[in-house]
Amino acid sequence: MKTIPFGRPMIGKEEKEAVSDVLDGQILVHGPKTGEFEAAFASYVKASSAVSVSSCTAGLHLFYFNRGIRDGDEVIVPAQTHVATAHVVELCGAKPVFVDAEIGSGNIDINQIEAAITDKTKAVSVVHFLGMPVDMTRINAIAQKHGLLVIEDCALAIGARLDGCHVGLHGDIGSFSFYPVKHMTTAEGGMLISQHDDILKLLSRQKAFGVDRHMGERKIPGEYDVKQLGFNYRLNEIQAAIGIEQVKRLPDFLARRKSNYIRLHRQLAEVEEVDLFESSHDRFESSYYCLSVLLKPSLVDKRFEIIQNLKRNGIGTSIYYPRPVPHFTYYREKYGYQESSFPVAARISYCSIALPVGPHLSEEDMDYIVYHLKSAIKEAV
Repeated sequence: MKTIPFGRPMIGKEEKEAVSDVLDGQILVHGPKTGEFEAAFASYVKASSAVSVSSCTAGLHLFYFNRGIRDGDEVIVPAQTHVATAHVVELCGAKPVFVDAEIGSGNIDINQIEAAITDKTKAVSVVHFLGMPVDMTRINAIAQKHGLLVIEDCALAIGARLDGCHVGLHGDIGSFSFYPVKHMTTAEGGMLISQHDDILKLLSRQKAFGVDRHMGERKIPGEYDVKQLGFNYRLNEIQAAIGIEQVKRLPDFLARRKSNYIRLHRQLAEVEEVDLFESSHDRFESSYYCLSVLLKPSLVDKRFEIIQNLKRNGIGTSIYYPRPVPHFTYYREKYGYQESSFPVAARISYCSIALPVGPHLSEEDMDYIVYHLKSAIKEAV
């Protein structure tokens, strides 16, 4: 029996040596590695600059706070996403206004956005679900019409591009995640990119308490001023050292994900009992985070049975996401959402199984997954 974990951080000797070098030195924060990592990531996505943060969530929260999102404001948020996308809005005192998903991609249903906009709406947040880009041309047209900020949650989308431009550079800000099972990792951490360098400069100060001079800019050690309210959302030198090496390996990581995804997708397209999300096409290039299958109605009640069958055969799976965000207890009780609300997001959450395609796996592993998924479905029917 094979062992196929859903995700696994790809840490090699280069990362270990880089961490050891930092630990052998005397600078663990506010050092040169962080700037080097930011420059390397910016170069990869073809951004003029980037700002590292302690997590993707921290980056989103930092941007909302900086832009003055507060009590009484509303932000359009996809119902089908990780709860962090909505939490950062709540943490600013604003209200997330949820919009259902498209069944073909899992992304926010752009056709429903304008109906959700009110005179309190200040921004629209989009999530490139499982790495498939949202049509940012349409999003930006709506935002410009109504004077809204555009936030791209790119937690699953390193390597995704629309019209050749990396996601995160289409709206006002893009925030990325380096959680261990993502496309690359720093153990934990995130990165902000934007076409607005002036905003990034402000965020680079605000992520570190709002002090006006970074360590290397102080003529007298320990002397600085604080001109704005800020957070402790920094990335440290150990994480940055890992990130520098991971960026070097990104092209290979992404190529292997794509190869695995295509092989898995091609074979599962023949399985009548499941539906598949849209893959890359025309202007849209996915990051191939994972391949999620949607079970047909006749198999929905058998989902956990199928997952357990795969587990017995060494295949790790996940669910993206276990509930639409407005179905979680906190949001349901606060805003009065019903279980019948957001039906498309609900179908994705309650009927899907996410399968691994990461670079820790081979194309032969994809064949193994297909064989045992077909067997599990056959047993469940």
